[in-house]
Amino acid sequence: MSKEKIREIVVATRNQKKLEEIREITRGLKIKFLSLEDVPDAPYVNEDGKSFLENAAKKAIKIAKFTKKLTLGEDSGLCIDALLGAPGIYSSRFSGQGKSDEKNNQKVLRLLKKVPLKKRSAHYVCAVALADKNGLIGVVGGRCGGLIALKAKGTHGFGYDPLFLLPEYRKTFGQLGPLIKHKLSHRYKALKKIRPIVRKYFQSQNL
Repeated sequence: MSKEKIREIVVATRNQKKLEEIREITRGLKIKFLSLEDVPDAPYVNEDGKSFLENAAKKAIKIAKFTKKLTLGEDSGLCIDALLGAPGIYSSRFSGQGKSDEKNNQKVLRLLKKVPLKKRSAHYVCAVALADKNGLIGVVGGRCGGLIALKAKGTHGFGYDPLFLLPEYRKTFGQLGPLIKHKLSHRYKALKKIRPIVRKYFQSQNL
């Protein structure tokens, strides 16, 4: 009896927290997800696109051409209405040099210091692109709306999760934890859309 071939997807990221979240959300797909930490000499991808979708596609295409493997590019961030959509595509580096999740969160709180809770509407955006050595296969997106809390709460997740308040739960993603977050987050919604595209690809390749 021949061994079942292991299906692999390279995720174009070095963010281990993001990789783990992708693995959790896509559990059941029977796919081994690799990160750029598993790809020696992986090329640097300059995320200079004008949108989340553009950045996700750029990452997927460049890494797929290098690895010759099916690659998932993901770009996500927080858009705050009172800040005219900022930090947006600059979410991960919002606090500039020496950036960190904590510094990014502190900057958001500082900028919104005089804004009341009801006017702190925001949404998370996630774009996911799939590519192989021949080019782009598909691009999808997901979105999750909420508010920016008056202070950071909770220790779950990463990024702006301690600030992102879900009104229906009256808790932040940082407080809710993965069991709830992974059923309604922007990343969950985008990855749910990419699942049939992944299945169709592997079927077409007889993998």
